[in-house]
Amino acid sequence: MLDVKKELDELQKLYNSTQQNKTFNGLIYGDMGSGKTNLLRTCRKPVLVHSFDPGGTKTIRDEIQKGTVIADTRYEVEDPMQPTVFAAWDKEYHKLKSGSIFSQIGTYAIDSATTWASAAMNVVLKKANRLGSQPFQQDYLPAMTMIENAIKDMTGLPCDCILLCHEDTNKDEGTGRMFIGPLFVGKLKVRVPILFDEIYHAEAKEDSTGIKYSLLTRSTGLYKARTRLGKGGIFDVREVQDIKALLKKAGYSTEDKTI
Repeated sequence: MLDVKKELDELQKLYNSTQQNKTFNGLIYGDMGSGKTNLLRTCRKPVLVHSFDPGGTKTIRDEIQKGTVIADTRYEVEDPMQPTVFAAWDKEYHKLKSGSIFSQIGTYAIDSATTWASAAMNVVLKKANRLGSQPFQQDYLPAMTMIENAIKDMTGLPCDCILLCHEDTNKDEGTGRMFIGPLFVGKLKVRVPILFDEIYHAEAKEDSTGIKYSLLTRSTGLYKARTRLGKGGIFDVREVQDIKALLKKAGYSTEDKTI
């Protein structure tokens, strides 16, 4: 006969020991100058960022010089007629994973996921011998598969995972209402957010005292956002751009790792 209490205790132990229940995974999108890259200063350290946006890491140069942020900028320049960036990133990512590097860092980030996904599409277009052209309908599925598989792998790492993304204005096909969400090609703009616990919109608004940077944690109708860590109203609708502060509010550790 099945020992119900023992079985439930084992499930509880399994849940408590699962690494993914202790880490933060978030998709953070916003307009240019909204503080997305600068947000990496507030993450659990050290932070490893794979940069796909040309010059994108200049705003955190001081953190890079201190060694609290490690930036790999080899992926910032892509020749669309001879694409190599995504393959180079994929090789490096799996080398780091096989070497257990991710267990030694606090946060892994891709900046930005928009240009990273575009690099994946270049791989598909290269295989189809249509480099430099607009994607056809049949190109989206293999690109989506590549991106989704990579994200599923990244969100299972033994560290926090953050994808920074540009924003895009779209129209809901059912209601006809306009909304702003992450900028991805095709159905990735709908399918990618499903893979993340936290989806925040980075905002920068000016008032009489200067520019205020915040993270929208719940949808407002126009902007898409969601939080699981901030369940039950733990998080305000708009929070200061500080990942550690959010982790602390949610009862998570804010300790950095040491290499």
